Amino acid sequence: MSELFKIRLLEENKTDQIIKRIAFQIFENNYEEEEIILAGVKGQGFIFAEDLAKNINEISSLNIILAKLSFDKDAKIQPDILIESKVNTFKNKVVILVDDVLNTGRTLAYCFHPFLSIPLKKLQVAVLVDRNHPKFPILADYVGYSLSTTISEHVEVDLTNEKEKGVFLY
Repeated sequence: MSELFKIRLLEENKTDQIIKRIAFQIFENNYEEEEIILAGVKGQGFIFAEDLAKNINEISSLNIILAKLSFDKDAKIQPDILIESKVNTFKNKVVILVDDVLNTGRTLAYCFHPFLSIPLKKLQVAVLVDRNHPKFPILADYVGYSLSTTISEHVEVDLTNEKEKGVFLY
């Protein structure tokens, strides 16, 4: 499908409702914690993490720490992951990896790597859209929208543009 045939799957209000629901789920599963870390993948994943943090702060007294994970998603071999936060921040904490779309699991598999050498209380995954094309054994603990697509279709999440906020398929 070309971008000419772009279909809006989720409107702004439905997208916001899903983000709020995931925020409630995260709080319900971590209400005994004093703080949690939302580690968002640079781009729409980090924006999703920021939206989750805002919603969690509205419903709870949890201290939310945001961390940004940056790397080259197109690298042929596992890229170095840059975490824009101090490593000590993560020790013995609940860390939730956040990305916009779970497609094959490759991106999130790479994101696990830096956390494997840090003693964590819990490591979870939150995604806005799960496309159901696993090539890596990655499952999300929090899923906003499950969507079975063909591998040639493209899912795009836009959380920055108020007029075009939502989830699109083309």
